[in-house]
Amino acid sequence: MKILVTGNNGYIGTVLVEELFKKNYEVIGYDIDYFYDCNLTNKNNKLTKQIKKDIRNITENDLDGIDIVIHLAGLANDPLGELDPKLTDEINYQSTIKIAELSKIKKVKRFIYASSQSMYGVSDLQEELDEEDSKKNPVTAYAKTKWEAEKKIKNLDNDDFTVVMFRPSTVFGASPRLRCDIVYNSLVACAYTTGKIEILSDGSPWRPVIHVKDLCKAFISGIEAPKELVSGQSFNVGIKNGNFTVKNLAEAAQSVVTGSELVFLNQHTDPRTYKVSFKKILTTLKDYFKPDWSLDRGGHELVSFFKDINFSENDFRNEKVNRLKKLESLIQKKKINNKLEWIL
Repeated sequence: MKILVTGNNGYIGTVLVEELFKKNYEVIGYDIDYFYDCNLTNKNNKLTKQIKKDIRNITENDLDGIDIVIHLAGLANDPLGELDPKLTDEINYQSTIKIAELSKIKKVKRFIYASSQSMYGVSDLQEELDEEDSKKNPVTAYAKTKWEAEKKIKNLDNDDFTVVMFRPSTVFGASPRLRCDIVYNSLVACAYTTGKIEILSDGSPWRPVIHVKDLCKAFISGIEAPKELVSGQSFNVGIKNGNFTVKNLAEAAQSVVTGSELVFLNQHTDPRTYKVSFKKILTTLKDYFKPDWSLDRGGHELVSFFKDINFSENDFRNEKVNRLKKLESLIQKKKINNKLEWIL
């Protein structure tokens, strides 16, 4: 079976390709390669083929012979999405619709979409949010594009074309293309490199989290589960008891980096806070999705990873582990233009 992974050279995509290889899938990569030099290790995946191309420019020919598409490519989080909301719509919404429609034309069997829980935005914390009945309250351009794209591509699902939409919790865990601009990775990296855990907020916002390898299991379940379980469905991706306050996450980081100090900066006013229900994925896909990474295990994995690569405070502050800083640097160096296109 031949699988096209868009965004294969990102934080999640790099790990997903490894997991697909373990299951003997043939993988084609599709990536614009903004983060080509952000690999912190010497590990590189040996793909059947790598397409270096802007997702906005995908054509039918790029989908020749493809059985499954896993669509990760896009501006990857809320701060990055605010860089230019119009561009975010172009890359995250319009391009998603384009690749989904082309996939259907090319008779791709399944289209698996990496959506986001950011669409829940600011919510009533009295209850955990479910996929269908809970109100969507996206407060950023990124979140809005994810919700709008879901609604649109769901309508493409039919007997011959299966659309599956996964809404990941905030991801953590080691990856060759590590990100430290996401909460738990940032907290552990800060503790490891500085001895302090800097918390921008007061620690009260709620964030569900998921280990990157468990998220990859979810995507693979979208390939392997029977059509009747996944067709046209959205799934929150997380673990049992997987909702934490930022303070909880900081304390977990402190427990894996002995002697680190908690510092509340109270500078950040991110309004997003939400608790999410994972009942649907943990019951409907129980035979196909079996997460097994805890915060503690993932935290210790990060510490071991940092030791292996001699990760320093300079590395932690570096653009290589911060996606917004990296894109801003590429623009400043005139390697890409303001439309995020490579300058030849």
